[in-house]
Formats: sequence, structure tokens, C-alpha cells
Amino acid sequence: MSAALAIENLSVAYRARGEEREVLRGVSFAVPAGGAYGLVGESGSGKSTLALAALRLLPGAGRLTGGRVRIDGREPYVLDAGGLRRLRAHDVSMVFQNPARALNPSLTIGRQVAEAYEVLGWRRAEAEERAVAMLERVRIAAAARVMASYPRQLSGGMQQRVLLAMALAKDPLLLVLDEPTTGLDATVEAELIDLIAALRGELGTAHVLISHNLGVVARLCRRVGVLYAGRLVEEGPAAALLADPRHPYTLGLLQSLPSPGRRKDQGRLATIPGFPPPPGRPTEGCVFAARCVLADQRCRTEPPAAVDLGGRVSLCHYVERIPPLAHGTIRGVAFAPVGRAPTPAVIEAVRLSKTYRVGRRAVRALSDVSFTLGPGETLGLVGESGSGKTTLARLLLGLVAPDIGGEIRLDGVPLAALAANRGAAERKALRIVLQDPDSALNRAHTVRHLIGRVLRLAGLQGAARKRRLAELLAAVRLEPRHLAERPRQLSGGLKQRVAIARAFAGEPRVVICDEPTSALDLSVQAAILNLLADLQRDHGTSTIFISHDLSVVRFLADRIAVLYRGCLMEIGPAEQVFAGPHHPYTEALLSAAGMPGERRAPVRVASTLQGTREDGVTGCVFHARCPRRLGSLCKTVAPPVVEADGHAIRCHIPRGELGLAASPD
Repeated sequence: MSAALAIENLSVAYRARGEEREVLRGVSFAVPAGGAYGLVGESGSGKSTLALAALRLLPGAGRLTGGRVRIDGREPYVLDAGGLRRLRAHDVSMVFQNPARALNPSLTIGRQVAEAYEVLGWRRAEAEERAVAMLERVRIAAAARVMASYPRQLSGGMQQRVLLAMALAKDPLLLVLDEPTTGLDATVEAELIDLIAALRGELGTAHVLISHNLGVVARLCRRVGVLYAGRLVEEGPAAALLADPRHPYTLGLLQSLPSPGRRKDQGRLATIPGFPPPPGRPTEGCVFAARCVLADQRCRTEPPAAVDLGGRVSLCHYVERIPPLAHGTIRGVAFAPVGRAPTPAVIEAVRLSKTYRVGRRAVRALSDVSFTLGPGETLGLVGESGSGKTTLARLLLGLVAPDIGGEIRLDGVPLAALAANRGAAERKALRIVLQDPDSALNRAHTVRHLIGRVLRLAGLQGAARKRRLAELLAAVRLEPRHLAERPRQLSGGLKQRVAIARAFAGEPRVVICDEPTSALDLSVQAAILNLLADLQRDHGTSTIFISHDLSVVRFLADRIAVLYRGCLMEIGPAEQVFAGPHHPYTEALLSAAGMPGERRAPVRVASTLQGTREDGVTGCVFHARCPRRLGSLCKTVAPPVVEADGHAIRCHIPRGELGLAASPD
């Protein structure tokens, strides 16, 4: 039986500035029918190029310079135009990383999904019926209502499911998923992973998954290929490769992950030294030699041959010298734990609420949220999409005004509700790093201009400005060559690093980080987390860290606040929130996240997509999804806030009866 996808000694080059640059070299692997294959590696390693090359979707500047691609025995590069159209129309699909960009904002969801069936020859009425059925198949409730919606009216998780529905409309033989879970809530990510796995078993579709989330790869894929600088440096069964890596680069990626229970006061996260080479740069020896701690002269001059490890392959001269994976290695100076916010706090939020008008309806996005943030403290803000995290950030920055009765104080002094009415020093005190750097960076300006402008506004001139610019570049792992480039020339991970450097350039008092590491490679993520901890230690910078990645939050945060539908359900020291007792909603988030190295009994809650949101709730806002609700009490009576040792939980269930984080064997 033919493999769904077979890549044989594939090489790809791009033509840039009058010369060809080889970005993939001698890549080989196969995906059996119904199989699942993961591709991991840093930005610029060639993952997306490999996917595009496999589907014959390379841009005009790219071409195959060697090797073969076969899809179910057919070679896309020898098919004529008609054969290629038939292959794409019936047998292959791709789900892109950013669903908001992949969907047409001017067309309804129904029009876009139905079009996938019309291309296959169905009449419009039949196509719309099949579109509704497919939306239900990917577990979208109220599919008829969603059909009439526009992409902007759906959450990121819903948009990703719509793309999946469109990709599966043709019942493809091969499905390529490019970072399908980036930026999704833990609960939505868990649902999407379960859905993809279930559909693969049901339809027999082979999957190629591109991701920097090794947890997702481990849960979905049977085999994994590790790409670095266009070479497949290690390949093998997912379970064995991720538990016992046999290449220094794979080991470096895995060690960059925050290990279970790891906190910033225990030391810096491990990072891979140096930088990946520019795409297409020729190398004499091993492509990883410049960053490898095991490298010697042989590595720098002699390309390593593939070492067969019995079902696994590693491209390394010294496979036997690679140490075992050991999380928790502490390097360098440790960061002092901050603990509870001291008084006076840098930021005080007092009974913040925000109500929006949607037509004639009043929608409460935030409800009576109060907290403090101390000097050098990190407050982790977690919760699903729509919980109010970004609304809270916008209130603090003065982008929108809170409802009457709410107040924000900086060093004990009330701030004007809107940034336009705040002084220059007050505006400088609070900065934000957005999840999507494209929305924050002017594509027409160079990196030097984007960061340098902030430094000029901060009063730095001449040698001082150059020195500070060099420090920022090193901190966020950018190279001097990036200064002359514009955002449109950078990968998503590189653009995020520029955005982070710009946010910290003016040395603000408080930085609000809205999913700043969701699109970053593991080693770069570790470097950014180390940077945030460094800034806290050296400058007393306070941070509000919004993230769906609970392992990252656990490492960085001193305290954690859990939001649900605009209400603060739980807030307290990070270790207490993770260790329990904790709110049933927090328990569901932790269970869905599947923290590495920890075993939890799965906590089932109603899907975020099942229409459980209710207006005018008088009791607990979580009661409709809570697996432990106490009958009508939770539905009709607002729960009390019970605090012990700085750990507050809003719940009717007695504190002693709330579940612990870790499940028994």
C-alpha cells in the first residue's frame, strides 16, 4: 500500500538577491495512510517550506533542487495542470496557522464552508446542508447560527474549527496542520486535539503536524522529525524521541521547557546558545556545530552521516555522548521569590467593571475585579477566551474607560481613565506586548527605527543609545543583521522578539504581556522568560502575564488570577493555586493543560462551544459548566469569596472539599 506522503532526499532553494539559497537539504521521511507525523524546530528551520514543497505550493522564488515527493504514489511535480488540480481538490488539504487571515472577513462562515463543497460539484442548497453537517462534525454547536456569522464574530478556537471543517470537506487523504493550536485556550486546545485524533481515526486521514508545542506533538503524532537549518537532524517514534533525544539540538529544545513545578526562584531556564544560521547559508560540517556544546573540529569540517539507532535516525558524530534528558538543571543566578504584593503597590485595581453595548444589549465583559501588583512582581492572568483578560489589560492601559465606580491607581495616585488624559510619565509607566506582533509593528520601518524611536523618546542619545540597543538585541536573541530588516522580512517568532524589545526599551514600571510567547520557539521562549525575570530582579519591573500555557505561568508568576466571564474566580500565590485546593474552573484548566510530568484525573466540563453562556446570571457564572455544582444554590446565589493565607476562592463548595491538583495513582 502506498504511503500517504513520501519525501525522498528532498532539497529546496529560494532565489534571493540574484543567488540561490538552499533552505532544505536531503530531507527524507514517510507518513503511512492514516498516520500522524510531527515536524518540530525553530523559526527558519524549514518546516513550512517543507509542507509547501510537499503540496507543490512553493512561491515563485522557490524550486526543488533535488529529491522526490509522492502522495499516494503520485508525484505532484510531474503532474500536468489538470492532474494537479484534481489532487488538490480531492486528496490534500492544509490548515494554516492564523485562521483570522485564512478566512475571508467579508464572507459569512456558511458561504466559505459551502464553497468547499461547490468546488467538488455539489449544488448550492446541497452544499449548504453538507456545510452544516460538517460544522456539527467538528463539534460546533448551533451550526446554523454559526453559518450566518462572520469570522470576526467567532473566537480563535471556533475559527480554527471552521478551517478544519473546510479542509475535511473533501475527505482528504493527507491533511497538513501548520501550528493549529497556537494561542488557543487550554480547554479549547484539548478539545481540538481530541477532535483531530478522533477524526483521523474515523476518516483515516494522514496528518502532518507542524508545531513548536511538543506536548501537542506527543499527544497527536506517532513519529517526529526534528528540523534544523533545513536538515532533518533526528527522526523517529514520538514517544522514544521526546523521552530520550539522541541529537544535541533535540535535547536543547526539550531542556528549554519549564519542567514540572519549576519556578524562576530556582534558577534560569536552559537555552540553546547562539543563533540559527541565516536560511541558505552553506556549512562545511554539522549545521548545528556553532551552537553545540559537544562540537569539536571534526563537527565543524565533516558533515555527520545518519546514524541508525533501530527505527530512529540521528545526524550526529557523537550520539553516544549525548547526556540523558534532565529537566531542572539550574544555571546561573537564581531570582529571589517575590511573594505577596507589598504596600504601597505599583498598581491597584479597585472594583473594575466594563460594560459594552451590543445593539440593544448590555454585555458585561468585566465585573468588580480588584487586585494589587507589587514592585518586581508578576501576576499571571489565566482563563479562556472571552474571560475578560484583554479587557482588563485595555482598562489598565487607558484604551477604554471602566464603568463608574472603578478606579486604577499608580503608586497610590488615581490614574485618569483614558490614556489621552494621562501625563507622559504615566503613559510611559505602562507598556504592552501584544500576542500578534503584526498588529503592533509598522511594516514600513526597520527594526532599528522601531526600537530606536522608543530609546530616543526615553532620552537616550549617542553611545548610550547604541549600548542599550545592543543589550536589548542580546536579551531577546536578535542578531545585529536584523536591525536593517523590516517586519515583513521576519518570521513570526522574530517579529515577536522585536515587539518585546520595543516594549522594554523605555524601562517601564509595568509591562502587560498578552500571550507574548505563544508563537515563539521553545529556546526563544525560555530566553524571553529569563529576560522577564532578569528585568524584575534588576529594575523592579512589574509584569501582568496573560497566557494559555500554564507551565509558563507556573514558572514566571508570583501570583495567579483566574478569570471566567469577567469574574475573578481565584487569586493567590502561584504554588498554592497549582497545588490546591482550587476552584473547579481552575481544576478544569489544569486538567486540560496536561502539565508535563504530572498525572491528573481528567476533569470534564461542558464545552465552551455548547451555548452555555447565559445573560442575567444571579448565581455563580460557572454553574452551567461546573461538574460539581450544588443544585439551585449555585444557579441562584452568588458565591462568597473565602480567603486563607492570601489565597482567595469564589465558590459555594467548602474549601476543605475542593479538589487537589494532583490525582492519585
